[in-house]
Amino acid sequence: MNVYDSQRMSDTLGRLGYMPVDDPDKADLVLLNTCHIREKAAEKVYSEIGRLKQARERRRAVGADMLIGVAGCVAQAEGEEIVTRAPAVDLVFGPQSYHRLPDFLARAQAGETVVETDFPVEDKFAALEAPSERNVRARGVSAFLTIQEGCDKFCTFCVVPYTRGAEFSRPAAEIVAEARRLADAGVRELTLLGQNVNAYHGEGPDGGEWGLARLLYELAEVDGIARLRYTTSHPRDMDDDLIAAHRDISALMPYLHLPVQSGSDRMLAMMNRRHDRGLYFDLVARLRDARPDIALSSDFIVGFPGETDADFAETMDLVRQVGFAQAFSFKYSARPGTPAATMDRRVPEAVQAGRLAELQALLRTQQADFAAGLEGRTFDVLFEKVGRQPGQVVGRSPWLQPVIVDAPEALIGSLESVRITKAGSNSLFADLVSDVSRLPGHDGGSSYRAESFA
Repeated sequence: MNVYDSQRMSDTLGRLGYMPVDDPDKADLVLLNTCHIREKAAEKVYSEIGRLKQARERRRAVGADMLIGVAGCVAQAEGEEIVTRAPAVDLVFGPQSYHRLPDFLARAQAGETVVETDFPVEDKFAALEAPSERNVRARGVSAFLTIQEGCDKFCTFCVVPYTRGAEFSRPAAEIVAEARRLADAGVRELTLLGQNVNAYHGEGPDGGEWGLARLLYELAEVDGIARLRYTTSHPRDMDDDLIAAHRDISALMPYLHLPVQSGSDRMLAMMNRRHDRGLYFDLVARLRDARPDIALSSDFIVGFPGETDADFAETMDLVRQVGFAQAFSFKYSARPGTPAATMDRRVPEAVQAGRLAELQALLRTQQADFAAGLEGRTFDVLFEKVGRQPGQVVGRSPWLQPVIVDAPEALIGSLESVRITKAGSNSLFADLVSDVSRLPGHDGGSSYRAESFA
């Protein structure tokens, strides 16, 4: 979602006459779009501000200047504290108000230190102009599209309800219109975004309320859109209609990120997750029944306050039973203002580190096993960019892995059939099966074979 927000801010800045540069020493404005989920990410903001302050001093030495801004969830959570701790910052604004960036910049250019962290009444999406076709094309054939923001679940470890606010769902017609604009600009794959995306409940064109499943059916009919994904989901909001959509919509990729956080019912209750391991197992079974080739990824927290060896063993058991194609796992990070931050029975750092290493070893094995199971299989890949080696193109499998093929650059933007020859540590390598003689720039050859570059 931060990528999407950064792109929309970049669209706004482009209309104000700004152009992106690749070196802070050349920048009139630098915006840090931030995440507050974990302490390490938040602390990186301040070290980066220190480097930017030095870049600004170098610019001032040659008669130029630089504005420094902090946007996103750290800005929302810390507000005035940022400029107190880092006076070099000129503007601070939260994720709900980036549509007001032109006003913030005008005030900062006039010498005001801008701090805006109120949740505005207006819909920021309605206030934003559509991104230009030029900008969309520059970003490639896959695009993010935010459909929902905020969360009402209030997991005890999570800061999102305090930085992104209550759940808000964009009107369905607005989303479909944006999807059509993206498709017209060459986008082939859409990833629908939300902090709790499967809680989507937007107003439909018919005046009724649409859920995520209804929206997916509509987006699958948009000309040019070949693939659909969504993230991030909550187990409590995987309803029957959404599970059926995985069965019925061929454009909906067989890959689902479904965070569970822990395999222990006791921990899940303390986290206020509002589901238990039994519900999670039931969802996995129903999803696999509806879409047998579906692959799952998840999030895990180890070392939550009060977690015992027995609780951690339950997590390991859940991972073994479910089997994940990918997962994200972290040591518990206390976030100020959340209920878990005040809980007793902190797990020692060494114990957290040991549990994380054990969990990640199992998850890496499962990821490798899933990738190895694709060797010899044939399926479609959406090609997105040229590879690191001459003559390579890189695409994504239905399960999100990079797929590397020796093939013409003209494949970018197209869905082509490949056969997987090798599973690497982070990528798949493949032979092209599709006939590419129809493609512009084809040199008349017919054999393209992937090399197994590490």
